[in-house]
Order: sequence, then C-alpha cells, then structure tokens
Amino acid sequence: MSILNVNKINPVGGGSTITIAGIASVTNNISVGNSVTAGSFVGPIEGAVTGNVTGNVTGNSDTASGLSGNPSINTTGIVTATSFVPTVGQLSHRNLVINGDMRIAQRATTSTAVSAYNTIDRMQGNSGGTDEAPTQAQVDVASGTTPYTLGFRKSFRFTNGNQTSGAGASDYVHLKMVLEAQDIANSGWNYTSSSSYITLSFWVKSSVAQDFSATLRTEDGTRQVYNMTTGSLTADTWTKITKTIPGNSNLQFDDNVNSGLTLFINAFTGTSNTTTGLAQNTWSAWGGAKYAADMASTWYTTNDATFEFTGIQLEVGPVATPFEHRRWNEEYLDCCRYYQSTIYVQSGNAYNVCAARGIGSTVLQMSSAGFKTMMRSTPSVVIYNGTEANKVRSSGGSNITLNSPTVGGIPHGINYVSVSSGLTNGEWYQFNYTADAEL
Repeated sequence: MSILNVNKINPVGGGSTITIAGIASVTNNISVGNSVTAGSFVGPIEGAVTGNVTGNVTGNSDTASGLSGNPSINTTGIVTATSFVPTVGQLSHRNLVINGDMRIAQRATTSTAVSAYNTIDRMQGNSGGTDEAPTQAQVDVASGTTPYTLGFRKSFRFTNGNQTSGAGASDYVHLKMVLEAQDIANSGWNYTSSSSYITLSFWVKSSVAQDFSATLRTEDGTRQVYNMTTGSLTADTWTKITKTIPGNSNLQFDDNVNSGLTLFINAFTGTSNTTTGLAQNTWSAWGGAKYAADMASTWYTTNDATFEFTGIQLEVGPVATPFEHRRWNEEYLDCCRYYQSTIYVQSGNAYNVCAARGIGSTVLQMSSAGFKTMMRSTPSVVIYNGTEANKVRSSGGSNITLNSPTVGGIPHGINYVSVSSGLTNGEWYQFNYTADAEL
C-alpha cells in the first residue's frame, strides 16, 4: 500500500472544493472551508470533520471527535434512510406523562383548593401554610409565543395569593404529578444502571425572575430523590428546561398499578422542607428536607405573581425529543383511567346518562354503567342527579335522595348501588357519576 504524506492541499485556481475521484482513506483531520467530495470515505475518521461532507462516510463514527459519548446529530435538512431503528426510546408513545400539554381538565378550569386534583387532569396543584391560597387554573398559551408556535395551546398556572406574613418555614406551593410504577418498570429504562438515562423536559414561565426547583422521587423500596433547578428564569419569558437523568443502583419500581415516580415543580418551598447546599443533579436517599435546596422567596412574597408550565415530557433516552403531541381523544381516555365523569350540563340543563332499576326498596340494579375505559383500580364512585350528589331521578320525573348509598364498583364499571330505603321496586332511575382512581 502506498502512503501519501502532504502538509497542505490547495484547490486549483484558488477555489473552495477539493474533489477526489477515488476513495479517500483518512487517519487524521480534514478541515475545509466548504466541501470535500469523494466516491466514498473508507475507514475511521479521527478528529473533527468541519464543513460539508457529501458522499458516503463509513467506519466507526462513535470514535470520531464530536460524536463520542452520547452523540447527537442535528440537521435542518431532510434525512433519508432505508430504515430507522433507534437503539433507545421508541417511535411513538415516548412520553410517559399523561396530559403533559395540559389540554384535559374534566373537573374544572380554575380552583383555589389547596391540595389534590382540582383542575387539569393528572396534575395536582398543592399548597400549604399560605395566608391566601393560590389560584390554580388551566389558561391559554398566548399566540405568537414559543411554545405556542410548537403546538401548545394550554398551560397550568399558579397565581399567588397575598402572603402577608411572609415566607413561613412550612409554606409551599408546587405542582405534583405521579406516574404508575408499572409504567416506569416496563418503559425500557434500565433504571439501575448509571449509563441508562431518562430525559425530563418542560416549558416554564414566571412573572418573577428567579431560580426554581424540581424534584423526582421514587416511591417503591427505599425512596430516592433527584434534585434539580431551572436556573434563573427571565421574568415573563417562556424557557424550556431539559434534564438528563441517569439510573441508579438504589432505584426500585414494582410492576403494579401503584405510585412509582413523582415529579414536583416548586414555586416555593420553605426551609422546613429544604436543605442548605443540597447536592443537585444526583440521586440520594429521600428525606423530608429534600424537596429542594433553600429557595428564594421572591416569587412567594410577590402578590399575584404567576408561575406556569406546559409541555411536560419524560422519556427514555439521553436526549429530549420534540414533544409528542397526541390526539385529544387518546389523551382524554388515558386521563379517564384515573378520573372520569358523565356529568353533562348544556344551557343550564343537566342530562342524565345512566339508568338503573329498583330492586325492592334498597338496591339499584345497573342496566349499563361500564366505564369509558378500564380504571387503574376500583374507583371511588359518587352518584349525581345533575350536579347534586347522592340523588337520582325517577322515571316519573321526581328527584330521589339516596339514603346512605354504597356503590359497588370495579375497574370496569358500576354493578349496583345499595341504599337503606326509599326506592320503588321495578321503577327506573337516571343519574350521572364521577369515578376517582387517582394515585
């Protein structure tokens, strides 16, 4: 084999293109201002490749400078291939988060309740120790902004109350989102390996410029926690946050329908729940003071300050892919696994959609009350006539109050309602229901 050693190759006539008619075998760097064209490149290319490369590049690209470690290739053009086979992640349903774009809100679009699920499905807006409870709401993303230009139309917003006594040690305002253990266990993430990753990404905006915290907590075995921060946000400006999170040998996710992984995004957490100098971007054993490192109280002590987020995505792999926008109906049915309602009011009139026949004076035997989708577990069911709990409407049109009702529910549907008295044997009754199987 012949060897050609040169110090420099200049294009003829001072041009910007070097054309090699045959095969170019390269063991060092090629750096050109414009392009290198050859029939093919054979063997490894070591070092940096700058400029445009046309033709075939073969060999072990993982060892090329700029592609080692966890390589990513970004292009603004079109990539054409005979097949696309990812080694991590998947082509669809990458996002482990349900309703991450905040579109579904079955219960309400605004609430001042201080805990649990009250507005946007799968998202808890929790607060404690406040002088005036924050308002949580589903709001519109302003047109012309990013993330609006990326297809996001709704966000979850906290509007702070007036915290007249200042930032108390036990005060807090946070979003809480809980994922099923089996969804993590079967996701494809090798979560006990430090070289296997999940990636969290979301859009966030605050009316106050400061750093905020986010926390992932495992729920099985010995709880573990991964603390992160957003970095300093610019006031009233949407910012995309991306965090790549490695596995850890202490993590455990059981293959069941119970709580597995919890995400907190903190608007404020007082010092009773924080740790000074808490290590960030690493796993550690959970403790009650590990919701965050000590947080600035600027947002919390600013009356009517806002904090909002959308586009929450958690996916297997070391990079954040574009948010997976799913059809409304698919997202809605996924939410119904945890909560569903048949209450339907139009023009002030409530429409009852379920029917049951009285058996004696104490039992409503269902004719058809299968749930819209199989629920996570046996739900807590409340019977409604219109919007009044524990009432049904008889076939004669009168409202009947159910005395001490007990609802027989299974994950597939309602099979009976028993009461202490008051029903008419053989009469039909109409009603609506809510069913709750939230984590």
